[in-house]
Amino acid sequence: MTTKSTTIPASGITSGRQVRPGLLLLVTGVCFLMVMMDNTILNVALRDIQNDLSATTSQLQWAVDSYILVYAALMFTAGVLADRYGRRRVLALGLLVFAVASAFSAWAVTPEQLILWRAVMGVGGAVVPPATLAIIKDGIPEKDQGKAMGVWAALGGISVALGPIIGGTLLEGFWWGSVFLINLPVAAVCLVLLFVALPESRSSVKPALDVPGLILSAAAISALVYGVIEAGATSDWLAPRTGGLILLGLVLSAVLVAVERRKTSPALDITLFRSPAFAGGTLSISLAFFALTGGTFLLVFFAQLVLGHSPLELGLILLPVAFGSIISAINSAAMVRIAGFKASITGGLLLLTTALGSFVVIDADSSLILLEAGLLVAGLGMGLVMGATTTLAMSAVEVAKAGVGGAVNNTLRQVGAALGVAVMGSVLSMTYQNRLGGSLDWLPADLRERAQGSLGSTSYVLNQVATSEPKQLPAIEAALANAQAAFVDSMHLTFWICIGILLIGALAAAIWIPTRIQGTAEEAPA
Repeated sequence: MTTKSTTIPASGITSGRQVRPGLLLLVTGVCFLMVMMDNTILNVALRDIQNDLSATTSQLQWAVDSYILVYAALMFTAGVLADRYGRRRVLALGLLVFAVASAFSAWAVTPEQLILWRAVMGVGGAVVPPATLAIIKDGIPEKDQGKAMGVWAALGGISVALGPIIGGTLLEGFWWGSVFLINLPVAAVCLVLLFVALPESRSSVKPALDVPGLILSAAAISALVYGVIEAGATSDWLAPRTGGLILLGLVLSAVLVAVERRKTSPALDITLFRSPAFAGGTLSISLAFFALTGGTFLLVFFAQLVLGHSPLELGLILLPVAFGSIISAINSAAMVRIAGFKASITGGLLLLTTALGSFVVIDADSSLILLEAGLLVAGLGMGLVMGATTTLAMSAVEVAKAGVGGAVNNTLRQVGAALGVAVMGSVLSMTYQNRLGGSLDWLPADLRERAQGSLGSTSYVLNQVATSEPKQLPAIEAALANAQAAFVDSMHLTFWICIGILLIGALAAAIWIPTRIQGTAEEAPA
């Protein structure tokens, strides 16, 4: 993409300053990469945090999920505020909150403090995706927007591997708080560049602030995501705390739609979903994140507990996902010009399906090359879907509502990711417990109950028994081998279910998504 200065139309930029598209994309892309990476970098530090803070498994889960919950719940509100009060201003405020909360997270001395400050990090992080997308749509010439959004999407793909690699490297020489402190210099540089290099951008129309709509949207998303997270952790989707909250979230969503349809200046423009481009794009990216986030969740345990790799080695194993995402996302605009949105997005979903199909045949004895090849194909599919669907969805949104459009797109994507981990994690857990059979019956009742929850719990309990009762070593080795086999079988079944969901999504994309969007740069010949 060219870095030559470009004068931006007056529809959104509020100053006459010229903008360098390359610099704009660099700043917004690094901001997006930072908050996306925070979804993955913490995972490699969980064991150290547990030892240092004496955290329970439930507290560790909420140290991860409190960020995701707030991040998803407030993203839509952040997009509305960015359009109304200025995208650069709101983005800067979000970065400041994110950086301060990162510092407090690093120095937390109890699990409760860590959970609290992770939630505050979610408040700041929620601003970044909608604000950066809106700035790109408003500040990059239309003919280059497909390329720009492809680069933006590629950075999201990089975070899958970059988070564990950076986190694992930091933990080699520093304590667990370093995975949070790394955010401070990055946020500081972004804040300086925002005000030095980029002009302000906001909606040309300043409608009344729809407070009821914003409250309803935050409540609906909070209930839905909280219920999904709890259901994934407990594998009980019908309990009042899980199924009840999910139902409440769906009811509140229906109320939100009914309320917003009657307003002249709604926070959520329901008419966006009448566009096959916007609706099809958001559905496709949600399914892609469902598959890749849930699939990565399974493969993390497979690589560490079955293959025996360290956190840093895990990050290196995931590198093909990042490479594939970069290659396909950056070239997604060219692919759309050649084949159109329908073929590009459907093809990306089918690539993801193919990758999951390769994971169905891997086991403890498989070559690492097979896993790496599957991850590369998954990255190629994910990058293509992210780049094409982001361009497709944002093409249906006028510049004045770019923040709202970006927020809706990213919120549904985050819900898809949460569902992927919860659904695939629940299927894995229930199948694993069933396939263990009676292989742990020789353990005392209290240890047996602890060991049956997951492969990680089984390994931990068996290692404890091996330390205290060396004479049980043959039985321990047999039980561990059986547990690993049960995990691999359960993982295969879970991937088959995900493959079925992705195939349905690919069929829907082939039917629903348009080939071209009239008036966009993607109509031009390659």
